Amino acid sequence: MGILKHVSAPKPEAVGVVNISRRRFLQGSTGLVLGLYLAPLTLNGSRAEAEEGAEADFEPNAFVRITADGTVIVLAKHLEMGQGTYTGLATLVAEELDADWSRVRVEGAPADAERYKNLAFGLQGTGGSTAIANSYEQMRTAGATARAMLVAAAAERWGVAAESISVSQGVVRHRESGREAGFGELAEAAAELPVPQEVTLKDPEDFTLIGTLNTPRTDSAGKTDGSAMFTQDMKLPGMLIAVAAHPRRFGARVASFDDTKAREVPGVVEVVPFAGGPHRFEGVAVLAENTWAASQGRNALEIEWDDSQAFSLGSEEIMARYRELAEEEGAIAARHGDVVSALSEPATLIEADYEFPYLAHAAMEPMNCLVELGDERCDIWNGEQWQTMDQQLVAELLGIAPENVSLTQLYAGGSFGRRANPYSDFVLEAVSIAMAAREQGIEAPVKLVWMREDDTRGGYYRPMNFHRGRLALDADGQLIAWHQRLVGQSILQGTALESFLVQDGIDATSVEGAANLAYDVPNLQVELHTPEDIGVPVQWWRAVGHTHTAFSTECLIDEAAVAAEQDPVAFRRALLSQHPRHRGVLDLVAEKAGWEQPLAPGSDGQRRGRGVAVHESFNSFVAQVAEVTVEEDGSYRVDRVVCAVDCGVAVNPDVIKAQMEGGIGFGLAAALHGEITLEEGSCSNPISMTTRYCVSTRCRRWRCTSYRRPKPLPGSASRACRQLPRLWPTPSSMQAASACAGCRSPSGSRSRRKA
Repeated sequence: MGILKHVSAPKPEAVGVVNISRRRFLQGSTGLVLGLYLAPLTLNGSRAEAEEGAEADFEPNAFVRITADGTVIVLAKHLEMGQGTYTGLATLVAEELDADWSRVRVEGAPADAERYKNLAFGLQGTGGSTAIANSYEQMRTAGATARAMLVAAAAERWGVAAESISVSQGVVRHRESGREAGFGELAEAAAELPVPQEVTLKDPEDFTLIGTLNTPRTDSAGKTDGSAMFTQDMKLPGMLIAVAAHPRRFGARVASFDDTKAREVPGVVEVVPFAGGPHRFEGVAVLAENTWAASQGRNALEIEWDDSQAFSLGSEEIMARYRELAEEEGAIAARHGDVVSALSEPATLIEADYEFPYLAHAAMEPMNCLVELGDERCDIWNGEQWQTMDQQLVAELLGIAPENVSLTQLYAGGSFGRRANPYSDFVLEAVSIAMAAREQGIEAPVKLVWMREDDTRGGYYRPMNFHRGRLALDADGQLIAWHQRLVGQSILQGTALESFLVQDGIDATSVEGAANLAYDVPNLQVELHTPEDIGVPVQWWRAVGHTHTAFSTECLIDEAAVAAEQDPVAFRRALLSQHPRHRGVLDLVAEKAGWEQPLAPGSDGQRRGRGVAVHESFNSFVAQVAEVTVEEDGSYRVDRVVCAVDCGVAVNPDVIKAQMEGGIGFGLAAALHGEITLEEGSCSNPISMTTRYCVSTRCRRWRCTSYRRPKPLPGSASRACRQLPRLWPTPSSMQAASACAGCRSPSGSRSRRKA
C-alpha cells in the first residue's frame, strides 16, 4: 500500500517530549525505570497544538525503555513483516542514545491511535514507505532525549558538569575522574528528572550506526532459532483453531449446509456459520483442537451456496469490457499542452496496449488472527499493518469502546499490503467466528487460520488493469506527445480513505506513476476509467499503482526510443533533465551494468538482450538493467539484474539491499507466474498459481548498488524527512520485468502486451 504522497508530513517542530514517567509509565511496571514519551501530534500540527493536546488528553506516545540491567527496549509503532522496520527504528534511537547495539531489543507497540500514530497518516499504520521516513526525527529525538537525561543523572550523581560527560556503547563516562556507569545504573535516577524541552541531534558526520554496514538486524536471531513470535506461534489455554469455508464466487451466500461428516472428524469441537464484511464474505467455520482437524472438518462440510447475487464474470470477459471502455475518453488525471493536436499528424505514431491481471499477495504466512472475547472487551494477537483501523472496526462489530479492544502486535510473515485491508476482513472474520462460537456456549480463545488456497482464492487482489498508450514523435525523433488511458477498479472507493484520496473521480492510487510522469513531454494527457460493476474485491499490492504504471510507461518509452533510433539510456537521460535523482540512478546503473559494453553473445540458437528501466515510487528512485537469454524453443531466463537505488539517507544499507533483492525476485515471480485467473466469478488457479508463485525465479544473479546520499538534503527537517529512507519496496522488480520481458515491437504499429 502507499499513500505517502497524498498526505502532509508533520512539521519538525511538532516533535516534543514530555515526562510522564512518574505519573504513568511506572504504573504496573516492575523492571522499567525510564520512560520517554513523545507528545501527541496532529497531522499538520505545531508544538503548541501538540502540547495543548497533551495537556488535555495526556495520551503520549512511548518509544524507549531502559531496564535495570541496561537493556534498551525500543517500542516499534510499525509492523515488522520482513522489511526490516524494527531494525531501522531501533537504529535511529540507538544512534542518538549512543547505545550498545547488542543490548538493544525491539517490541511491537500496542494499538493506540494517539501514542503510536503514523505521523504521515494520522492513524497507526504501516505502509506507503512511511515507517522510517515519518519516524526519522521522532525516534532520533526520543534517543537523544534519553541520552540527555542519563547524562544529567550522572552529572548530578558525580557532581560534575554535564558537558564533561561522554556516552559511548551504552556507557556514561566522566573521563577526568575516571567514573563510568551503565545505562541501567542511571535509569532510575534519570526517570526522576525533568525532560529537556530541546535536544540537539547529531550531525550526520558523527553517525556511527546510521548508514553503516555493521548493524545486524534485530529480528534475525529470533527468526533463525525459532523464538520469534508470529500469530501461528501463539497459543492460549483451551484455544481452538478455526478454518473457514468461503464461497467460491465473490458475493455468494450460504443457502444451507450439512456438518454431519465434519463433526465426525476427530478433534472437531463445533461448526458455526458466520457473516462477513462489506463484500458479503460469509461462510461456515469448523472449530477444532488443532489445525489439521479443523482443516479436515472444513473439507468435509457439505454446503449449498446461493449464487443469485454472486459475481459471475471471468478474466477474459472483464478485460473485454476494459478494452471497450478504453475506446472512450476517461476522467482527466493529468493534462498539459495539446495532446489532440500533437497526435493529429505526427511523424511517428506509437500505439500500444498493456494488460495486467489480478495478482494475489501470497504472503508466506497466510491470513490468521487470534481472538479472545471477554465481557465488554476483546483481545487480539496478530501481525497488523493498520492497527487502529482494525481496532475501530472490531469495536464497532462488538458494540464496545475501541479502548476495550486490545491488540498485541506480533511479527507478520510477509504482507505486501494484504494486512492493511481497509475492511479488516480477516480480522473481523476471526471476531465473527469467536462471536458465533460464544453463542454456542464456547468461551475459548479462537485462532482463525487460512490455508494457502484460501488466501489465494480469498480475493482482495491487485486490480486487473488495462493501459492504452499513444505517443507521437516529430521528424527529429523528439517525443512531442504522450496520451495514456487507464482502466481499472478503484481500491479506495467505498473505504474510509475515499474522501481524501479520490478527487473528481480519480483514485490517486490508480494513476500514480503515470499522471506524474517524470519525462519531459510538451503535450501530455492521462485519463482513467474506473468501472464500478466489477464485484472482485481489490486492494493495494506492494507499491500499488506503480506496479503497473511503471511497467507501461517504461515499455512505452522504450517503444519511443526504438522509433527514434536512439539508445534507450541516452533517450531517457535527455527527457529527464529536470529530474536529477532519476538521472543519478540511471547513470549509475548504466555504469555498473556495463551498458556501453556489448553484451556477450549466447550459444547457437540463443538470443540475448538487455533492457533498462527507471522509475520513482514514494520518493525512492530506482533504475535497473536486466539481461535475458531466450532459448531456441522460446524458453528464457533472466541472467542478471543490476539495480541502483536512491532512497535518501540509507539508515541500514544491508536492509535496503535485501529489500531490493527481494523485490526483484518478488516482481519477477509476479510478472512471470503470478496471474490470477477468474472463471465465472471464481479464482480458477489458486493452487497452481501459488506453486509457481513461490518457486524461485530463473534469475541467476542480481546485484544491488546503493546510491547513498551521505547526509540529509539541505532544507527543512520536514523536507529532509521526506527524503529519508524508504525501506518499503519500490516497484523495482516491475521495472526489471519491464526491462527484460522483450517489450519492444516495431514502431508505428499497435502492439498488445500481457504483463
